[in-house]
Amino acid sequence: MNLGDNQQALKYFNQALPLAQEAGDKSGQATTLVNIGYVYDIWGDKQQALKYYNQSLLLSREIEDKSREAITLNNISKVYSDLGKKRQALEFYNQALTLLRLVEDKSGEATTLNNIGKVYSDLGDKQQALKLYNQALLLSREVEDKSGEATTLNNIGGIYDLLGDKQQALKLYNQSLSLYRKIGDKDGEAFGINNIGSVYRELGDIQQAFKYYNQALLLSREVGNKSGEATTLNNIGYTYSDLGDKQEALKYYNQALALKRKVGDKSGEATTLSNIGTVYSDLGDKQRALNFFNQALLLSREVEYKFMEATTLNNIGAVYDDLEEKHQALKFYNQALPLQQKIGDKSGQATTLNNIGKVYFNLGNNQQALKHYNQSLPLSREVGDKDGEATTLTNIGRVYNSLGDNQRALKFHNQALPLARSIGYKQREATILRNIATTYIEQGNLQKALTNSKAAVDIIENLRTKVDSNELRTSYFATVQDIYKLHIDILMQLHKQNPSLGYDAQALAASEKSRARGLLELLTEANADIRKGVNPQLVAQEKNLQQLINSKEKLRLDILSDKNKSNDLISKAAVQRFKKEVQNHINELNQLQAKIKTSNPKYAALKYPEPLNLNKIQQQLDKETVLLQYSLGEKRSYLWKVTPDSLDSYELPKSQQIEETANKLRNLLQDPSMQGVSPQETGKAATELSKLILAPVADKLGKKRLVIVGDDALQYIPFAALADLNSEQRQSLYTKDSQPEARNQLEQRDINYQPLLINHEIVHLPSASTIDILRKETAQRPIAPKTLAVSCRSGISQR
Repeated sequence: MNLGDNQQALKYFNQALPLAQEAGDKSGQATTLVNIGYVYDIWGDKQQALKYYNQSLLLSREIEDKSREAITLNNISKVYSDLGKKRQALEFYNQALTLLRLVEDKSGEATTLNNIGKVYSDLGDKQQALKLYNQALLLSREVEDKSGEATTLNNIGGIYDLLGDKQQALKLYNQSLSLYRKIGDKDGEAFGINNIGSVYRELGDIQQAFKYYNQALLLSREVGNKSGEATTLNNIGYTYSDLGDKQEALKYYNQALALKRKVGDKSGEATTLSNIGTVYSDLGDKQRALNFFNQALLLSREVEYKFMEATTLNNIGAVYDDLEEKHQALKFYNQALPLQQKIGDKSGQATTLNNIGKVYFNLGNNQQALKHYNQSLPLSREVGDKDGEATTLTNIGRVYNSLGDNQRALKFHNQALPLARSIGYKQREATILRNIATTYIEQGNLQKALTNSKAAVDIIENLRTKVDSNELRTSYFATVQDIYKLHIDILMQLHKQNPSLGYDAQALAASEKSRARGLLELLTEANADIRKGVNPQLVAQEKNLQQLINSKEKLRLDILSDKNKSNDLISKAAVQRFKKEVQNHINELNQLQAKIKTSNPKYAALKYPEPLNLNKIQQQLDKETVLLQYSLGEKRSYLWKVTPDSLDSYELPKSQQIEETANKLRNLLQDPSMQGVSPQETGKAATELSKLILAPVADKLGKKRLVIVGDDALQYIPFAALADLNSEQRQSLYTKDSQPEARNQLEQRDINYQPLLINHEIVHLPSASTIDILRKETAQRPIAPKTLAVSCRSGISQR
């Protein structure tokens, strides 16, 4: 069993049990029953574990083996604790403690005190847990039980870790590690190293975190501890996820999942499935996320793992919230909350209360939202959950935004920002920056709004490069479009105030960034082995430098946000040192990226694709072509008209109005014959949409080719079918030279409707930047050896 092969262990235990029964060896039977129960316990089958533990307990009492009875009571207690039945766990632990004191087993007494301390820690009573751990430590040292001492030091370190005293936690973890090494306990050593890695991760020192995680991984593999190996793989995945590197996170989670399944650890399997679901949810793939969450939920319920059941219910609620199914989200949140209260999971309660508050906020119930946020906030602070605290603070800020109290809103957002930065959670930082930008818009301070929206966009652009899979990159990008839309809106509002400063060109460039990245990457990658010819050492150096920048910047911000500095002079010196080191690393990174771009242009084109700016877009257009690019926004939408020598921009109605009209036309065009729709109805709908999105430029298009870059619902509309609003061109069809039959047909259809295709060639593109890359790819193709003639009838195809 120590080699991680629990299936084989169970086979031998089941062979040993009838032999012990046949020999009448009740002590041997009790021991074997405990061991069988322990295997089921590891697998997560708590009911089977309890069944065997209780059989062992009866035999231990029958032969009056109080030591064995105490051990079994300890095991039963652990099962109840895992099931979330903390009070029952305490009851059995205290029975074990009484027996161990009776037989004067101080080592066992120390172990039990440790276990009781763990229950109090889970219940949120960290001080009581510390008190019990310190009693256990004294006993372990008294009987020179180095293993027990090491375990207790590790547990005490865990309390300080949870309380936010990372330096004290590191000190205790290192003392524990030294003892594990002294007694040659490699399992314990791997466990201790793993904990040290987690502290460094929380401190933002990612290099050190990975160093310790990799040491733990090697040790677990050396001793064949597959469960420990899976735990470390899971932690590595969690670290990559925090860094925004979701693809790498998935890689490690999937390795952990395979190991959990191999050793039959259903509880661990449920945890990892839930983590994978969270990654897919973060990347915007909600259906795949639900699939993993539902698997995790079934497993959690099967093994009565209440903590993970509640966590998964909460995660499912979050997915439905994102899918705008608010009442379904509340249903799952309200299932999770009582479970978390029952097992004393204060961190989970804080998260769920925050999520319930968010639903009420989106439903327009600000008072209920504030009520739940204010219940969540002290719980996050109590358990030291800085990310949860930051989330709740910025959510409270959003409520005050909604209530028109922008000053108070900024106060809460600005409390949240340093917390998000202190833990290096870039996605959260981007969200808070967006919220701050929104507040400054409400105050009328567009320059400060722009500073914050640009910072949010920069974070998203950086995180995008850390997702290797095209599919995941696309779904992730879809989840952050609101940040780009806000940035575009701010730039266009500044353009309205200062038309000569080029804000409209910046907004067009931002629109290109928001839409062009994914397609540019697909087009480039489709024709290139991007790693071919790239020095792998350069790629590794790039990743290492980025991690150094992130970790040292985090440490600098930690010092700045620490209100309890013991020595201001030392703190200031440290801030300056970290600032200088970060800048040096940034300079190194810039030089390295320039080297990579030079040595492998195709790799650089994928890793650092650059959407076109106004000047380069104009270079792609000829004098007979006009680009019309759209961006639909919640409050207002925008249209840019670009020619080789001009840029004009226009404000359009909000997205809801445009999308409703566009969807109406799309439905009419899909199959008018089956719906009994008249041409007049289609013409009327086309004219309505044209008035919304083409009216400002209708008299400026002449008969030129139109390159259309739509947005949202406009991407599914054939612009060729829209009404040409230029009355002069429309009337040209009704000259005295026109055929009477043609005139009569047009008059019968709708004299006011003339489709754009009559006077314009229409080209649809997903982004203006794709013109350039498509031309480059076409230029590299060999000329076809034969000519193909195709005859087709022009017009609007209908299905």
